[in-house]
Amino acid sequence: MTTPDPSAGRAAPADGRGTLHEVVVVGGGAGGLELVTRLGNRLGRRGRARVTLVEKTRAHFWKPHLHEIAAGSMDLASYETNYLAQSHWHGFQYRIGEMTGLERKARRICVAPFVDEDGDQVTPARTFRYDTLVIAVGSLTHDFGVPGVAQYAFRLETPSEADRFHRRLVNTYIRAQAQAAPLQPGQLQVVLIGAGATGVELAAELNRTTRTLVSYGLDRIDPDKDIRLVLLEASPRILPALPERLAKAATRLLEQLGVQVRTSSRVQEVLPDGVRLVNGEVIRAELVVWAAGIKAPEFLRDLDGLEVNAINQLVVTPTLQTTRDPNVFAIGDCAACSWIGAQPPQTVPPRAQAAHQQASHMVGQVERILKGRPLRPWRYRDFGSLVSLGQYSTVGNLMGSLVGGNLWIEGYFAWLMYVSLYKLHELALHGFWKVALDTLARMITRRTEPHVKLH
Repeated sequence: MTTPDPSAGRAAPADGRGTLHEVVVVGGGAGGLELVTRLGNRLGRRGRARVTLVEKTRAHFWKPHLHEIAAGSMDLASYETNYLAQSHWHGFQYRIGEMTGLERKARRICVAPFVDEDGDQVTPARTFRYDTLVIAVGSLTHDFGVPGVAQYAFRLETPSEADRFHRRLVNTYIRAQAQAAPLQPGQLQVVLIGAGATGVELAAELNRTTRTLVSYGLDRIDPDKDIRLVLLEASPRILPALPERLAKAATRLLEQLGVQVRTSSRVQEVLPDGVRLVNGEVIRAELVVWAAGIKAPEFLRDLDGLEVNAINQLVVTPTLQTTRDPNVFAIGDCAACSWIGAQPPQTVPPRAQAAHQQASHMVGQVERILKGRPLRPWRYRDFGSLVSLGQYSTVGNLMGSLVGGNLWIEGYFAWLMYVSLYKLHELALHGFWKVALDTLARMITRRTEPHVKLH
């Protein structure tokens, strides 16, 4: 049985003229948190609307950086944003819990009880009323029904999963250092399945951090002879969704680092100690990471009749409204939005820049709703693709509207552009001065700490 939330379900006065417009955003990822922060600043603080974020975790972390948590090159505590504190500073409400259903006629979402890590219930099942609902729950890893993925592979969908992988990695190396017996085949081998941006960036980052880890006194391990990183991709080339020139440059750099890149290699099964390919070959490995595709969360598939596609994404119109309910919007990876003007016709790719642009557009959409004005269509502006290979290089292409075509970039300038993507996200959440001071503090701290997290 669900109960209405006592604060989010009760209307509040608005300048004596009625009740506040209830804006509920589900999902505190890159797009969702940027949206509620800006809506809270513009509308919540001024009493023009009540803005509520419903999110199942306590803190936000920018998902494109998860590979750095997994590799141990980034400290999670220094880069996460606490939702409760963010809501206090920026004029919106934060309610913890996972959305499980939707009652469109009553304009309510259903939220499951929140249970902590000790199994104790913190909040009961609740419902939240809305006038405008924005679903921004992101995406999950798609296992395509391959046996063994859920049991034996890491999927790096959350900061806790990435941190768990890193702890297993460190323990694997410490165990190898302490054991009396010789290393077994595959003992220090990591197999990465899926050579999209996540898999490629993780391979490069792991190549650096594993060697750094060994340098901290693990002298029985020869990094050149004992450590192996294998990157598997079912397509004929890595980075299949990005320009071929970028893929070739990334392949060349990975091979120079000693990463074994294997394309046209489809996985049949993930085993407790490795993977089996469709041709019958078995690759032994201590750790396996699955990063082969995405899909939206399963609960969206049956959300009171809303239209979804084959990977559970909510189908939306150019105004970002769902096709069967104008009061329900979707943004980010969980939304299937047509790319206006793209040839051939396609949907907008699941990228952080798309979520950032949609969040910015939704701020204006909500303000138009409050003023009774027509909504405007959203047009995706593709600023190009960047892939970071850690300290070794960053490669990419920018959609060079200023120069009349694509602008190919590589090296330090490309790295600066890659970093700027995250800085834009931080600026949207915290403003210039907090971002500037935090950046300076991190630069100072990095000089006094190990370059790889050791626990």
